[in-house]
Amino acid sequence: MALGSPSGGASPPGSSPALVAEGLCLTWANGSQALNHCDLRLPGSGLWMLVGGNGSGKSTLLRLLAGLLEPSSGRVRLTLKPALVFQNPDHQLLLPSCGTDLQLGLAQDLAPEQRQGRLAAALAQVGLGGFEGRPIHTLSGGQKQRLAIAGALAGDASLLLLDEPTALLDPESQGEVLQLIDRLCHRPDRPLTALWITHRLEELDHCDAAAEMERGLIGPWQQGPALRRTIENRLPPLPAGRAGG
Repeated sequence: MALGSPSGGASPPGSSPALVAEGLCLTWANGSQALNHCDLRLPGSGLWMLVGGNGSGKSTLLRLLAGLLEPSSGRVRLTLKPALVFQNPDHQLLLPSCGTDLQLGLAQDLAPEQRQGRLAAALAQVGLGGFEGRPIHTLSGGQKQRLAIAGALAGDASLLLLDEPTALLDPESQGEVLQLIDRLCHRPDRPLTALWITHRLEELDHCDAAAEMERGLIGPWQQGPALRRTIENRLPPLPAGRAGG
């Protein structure tokens, strides 16, 4: 795959971009700068990864793209409906059962049979078919993260913004979540666009393209394995898993 190489957010190959961010700046109240004229373009489908160390601005960027933060300057243009998936699914799973939690993201004007069909389809897509009545507290960490992704699907999101979604999972669950997103981004019918933030260099081997984020700026898009080789000696890897999955 031949990728554009200009720094500052060149677009991976594809048709018209699904996401365009131009000149994004964000300065915190204490004067520190989180984003520094940051540019980003994504096409309409595929798994695109941003990698960077702590404090590089990558999580702040996702929250800005999701509308949870306002930039000090710059603009964001989306052509797809976004949904943010947090690092810790407990921060976004609010109700006691899988089915009731997914109901939160559904349009209010859906008929009861449409709502049930939407819930069942979303759960089946993430490998949790039949879990409508399952209490959330009985799920593993990996199942909770897949349920959070199901919430985005049930809400008809087509742009997933994933903030280190495997950071708290064991190695097996990490692989399951990564494979799930890869499959959703490359399915023949309505493939998704996913912007995946990571600190795990091994995950770069599975994306369509990757870029490094440093000091609030995004570098050129590259093949994931090539970027991994470039930065693996200066970006320390995370432990295999920090929480049960």
